[in-house]
Amino acid sequence: MSDAAPASGRVVVQKFGGTSVATAEGREALRARVRDALDAGRAPVVVVSAMGRAGAPYATDTLLGLIDAYTPDARESDLLAACGEVVSAVIVAHELRANRIPATAMTGAEAGVLTDDRFGDASVLLVDPRTLQAALEAGLVPVVTGFQGATAAGQTTTLGRGGSDTSACAIGAALGALAVEIYTDVDGVMTADPRTCDGARVLETLQYEELFQMARSGAKIMHAPAAETAMAAGVPVWVRNASTRAQGTLVTEAERLTAERAQRVATAISTSDGVARAIITLPDGEGRMGALTAVFREMAAAGVSLDMFTPLGDALAISFDEGRLSDVRTVLEALGMRAAYETGLATVTVVGAGMHGVPGVMARVAAGLADAGVDILQVADSHYTISVLLRATAGRRAISALHDEFGLGG
Repeated sequence: MSDAAPASGRVVVQKFGGTSVATAEGREALRARVRDALDAGRAPVVVVSAMGRAGAPYATDTLLGLIDAYTPDARESDLLAACGEVVSAVIVAHELRANRIPATAMTGAEAGVLTDDRFGDASVLLVDPRTLQAALEAGLVPVVTGFQGATAAGQTTTLGRGGSDTSACAIGAALGALAVEIYTDVDGVMTADPRTCDGARVLETLQYEELFQMARSGAKIMHAPAAETAMAAGVPVWVRNASTRAQGTLVTEAERLTAERAQRVATAISTSDGVARAIITLPDGEGRMGALTAVFREMAAAGVSLDMFTPLGDALAISFDEGRLSDVRTVLEALGMRAAYETGLATVTVVGAGMHGVPGVMARVAAGLADAGVDILQVADSHYTISVLLRATAGRRAISALHDEFGLGG
C-alpha cells in the first residue's frame, strides 16, 4: 500500500481520444497532462479511446470490418469492438510506468461500469467506484477503457459512437471528481465548425444544457449522453487540446458564466447532414388525428427518431436520418399512407440559453437566411434551440449567415 494522501476530493478524470493515443507524440502529450495533474496534487483517472481512426490497425471501425463478410451478432460485435480500447489502455499504462508514473490498465467492467444490455448502444446504469478508489488510494493512475462496460451478467457492451466521453463523465460523477477533462485535437468548443465557418472561435464558457443541445444537433464535441451525465451530476467539464496549453472551454452551471457571455442571445451554431423528409398525405375529417397518432406510434415501434414533425393542413411533414429512409417507407406503406420523399437535406441549429423568452429570435433567423438566399423547409424550436431544415447544398451559407447575424465571431 502507498503512503499517498487520500484521493478523496482530489480526483480529476482525463479522457483522451484516439488521436492522442495513436502516436508517440500524442502519448507524450498525454503523459504531460497526467504529470501536470499529479504535480498539482490531483489524483488523475485516465480514460482512453481506441487508437486512431478508420484504417488504423486497432481503430473500432477497422476491427468491426473484420466481420463485414458475416451476418453480425450484436453481442459478439461489441466483444470485438471493445478490443481497441483494451489495446490503448495497456499501451498507455506501460507508457506512464516507463516514465515513473505508477499506473494500471482496467477494462470498463473492471472499473465498475455497469450497463443495460443494448449491445452497440448501451446506457450506463451505474459505476461502482470501489476498484478505482482502491487503485487511487494505492497511489496508482487507473487507465480505463472508454466506450465500454458490462451487463449484470458480465457481458461486454459498448456505449455507441463517442461513448468514451460518457465513460469519463460517468466515472467522474461516481468518484465525485473535481472536473472531467476531455482532451481532443481542437482548442475547445467553438461557436461553429471551423471547417464550415471562417469566423468560428473558441468559447470560454458554456452551459451544460447548451453543450447537450449542441451534441444532439450534430456538433462533434461530446457524446450527447456524456453531456447529460455531467449536467445531472454537476461535474465541471473542460474541453481542451491535448497538444497545446490553450485554456479550453469550461462547461458548467449558468451562474459561473461571465456577464458578457450571459448577455448573448445565441452561443453557437451546429449542423447535421444526411437528413431526409417525408410529406405524408393525411385523410380528411375525423380520421386525421388517428392517422397522425398511428404514424408516431409505428415510427417509434420501428426505432425511427423523428427530428421534426409539422402538420400542414392535409399533410404531415417529418424529417429523420437519411439512413432510415427504407424503414420510413416500410412503415408508411404498411399504414396504407402516401408520401413524397426528399433527401440531401441538413439541419442547422442556433443554440443559446439566452434566447429563452426573448422575442424576435426567429425573426432574426429568418432574416439572416433570407439575406443569404437560403430557403427554410421546416422549423423546430425549444427553450435553448431553433433548428431549421434546409437543403444541404445551402448549409455553409446558412451557418455563416447565422453566425454573423448573432455576432458569434466576437
